[in-house]
Amino acid sequence: MTTQVDYEATGPNYAAEKLLDVRERLHQAIAAISAKITPGMVEEDAVAMAREMLGDLGMRKGWHRVIVRFGPNTTKDFYADSDPGVILGEQDIFFLDLGPVYGDTEGDAGQTFVFGDDPEHHQAAHDVKALWDDVREQWFTTGMTGVALYDYAVKRAEEMGWELNLDLSGHRLGDFPHEAHYDGSLAEADIRPNPNLWVLEIAIRHPTRKFGAFYEDLLLEEQSFAS
Repeated sequence: MTTQVDYEATGPNYAAEKLLDVRERLHQAIAAISAKITPGMVEEDAVAMAREMLGDLGMRKGWHRVIVRFGPNTTKDFYADSDPGVILGEQDIFFLDLGPVYGDTEGDAGQTFVFGDDPEHHQAAHDVKALWDDVREQWFTTGMTGVALYDYAVKRAEEMGWELNLDLSGHRLGDFPHEAHYDGSLAEADIRPNPNLWVLEIAIRHPTRKFGAFYEDLLLEEQSFAS
């Protein structure tokens, strides 16, 4: 039986302060990278640009690959390759999912962005963050387990008119590599997760159109968000 200690073990280099520092750096990186992504760009070029910018910021090694998803690729599961050659349109949606290592400490954050005035694109970008906030509030106020949090997220997403992509269902974070201690998902963790150790991921898909939205961040007792 997996215990709380098993789920939340850390290595000798773990420190919450370092995790929070990497988080702040990564949110700044997301803002800088997203500002350079424009309609007409090919997704593969955006990935290369994001990788280069992270390297310039001292985040050269990633505990997971740099993910940039444009348009129809925003419905993909985490391990799925993007359809090649997708060009960002004037009326389009994209997200970043970045998991670099800075020093000996991991980061992970993701955010959705919209070009144009498609109302459902804008609704998706709004709702994925609103759903993240809702699930985070349940964690903070009710003490739900990881399993219960994602059961709740599935129901709330459906009520909001979206499908939850459970392939993106949260995970540990810590000093690199966290997988040495626990490499499963938050949705499988039958414990009340402690702060400064877990990433809450929310990915939604439109029920009929081929696009989705994504948001992720650390679970913190006093949550602050990138703008």
